[in-house]
Amino acid sequence: MTAREATRRTEVRSGVVQWFDGAARELPWRAPDRTPWGVLVSEVMLQQTPVVRVEPAWHAWLEQWPTPADLAEAPTADVLRAWGRLGYPRRALRLQECAKAIVERHDGVVPRTEEELRALPGVGEYTAAAVLAFAYGKRSVVVDTNVRRVLARAVGGTALPAPSYTAAERALATALAPSGDTEAARWAAASMELGALVCTAKAPKCGACPVAGLCAWRRAGSPPDAHADRRRTQAWAGTDRQARGRVMAELRQAAEPVDRALLASLWHDPLQLDRAISGLIEDGLAEQDEANRLHLPK
Repeated sequence: MTAREATRRTEVRSGVVQWFDGAARELPWRAPDRTPWGVLVSEVMLQQTPVVRVEPAWHAWLEQWPTPADLAEAPTADVLRAWGRLGYPRRALRLQECAKAIVERHDGVVPRTEEELRALPGVGEYTAAAVLAFAYGKRSVVVDTNVRRVLARAVGGTALPAPSYTAAERALATALAPSGDTEAARWAAASMELGALVCTAKAPKCGACPVAGLCAWRRAGSPPDAHADRRRTQAWAGTDRQARGRVMAELRQAAEPVDRALLASLWHDPLQLDRAISGLIEDGLAEQDEANRLHLPK
């Protein structure tokens, strides 16, 4: 890397952080009174789910289960009902498993090291790094889809990153993260926010971008997505996920086990419905009694 390129990267980082100082959203998991547990809950909820849907659910969740110990002791059915329509309900099961592990291994306190965090159920590279940065203010390399997109455009000169996270991206993100704890945590939040609000996937607001003049993608003429033919898209309507969602919605609102005959009225394809129900049982999201009625796990 040339000295000129190093300077440009520093300017990109500085410009994004300065923008964040004035543009950051006031989110509850960023508040001064946030807890590490609250940050962890937010990170799990925010996976593939927009902030507007997460924020009310997060408030309700933390009011009901303000500590890992509270969630660890909760009936699983209550946990799945509280998860509601956030989607991907297996995240709720993993979060409860995570809470139990925190109680058993760490006396109910969210751990402060990457190794201990990644050993928790459902906590991977991104979530561990995010908790370190946003809960404890420690240096870590936080890279979600928003950050990947910002780095791909501003530094890499491409429209969008590759479908899968690459070693080259990880190396770039590591090199850009400041060495100090406070600075690194601030950069992580700022780059993520820029990707969420300005450097969006389909319609980037380049006119509002604080580093538009430094952006390698714009300087290259804003070339199209080189990986477009490798990206898979799937409609929601008619999928197994939609069928599973219909069944879960019925089970969440039911006070008693639900007969399969009633569930049959929820979906047009009996074979697909059976597949969806079998998947829910296999994933631990539903149980079946001796009369073949379904209910949430207890």
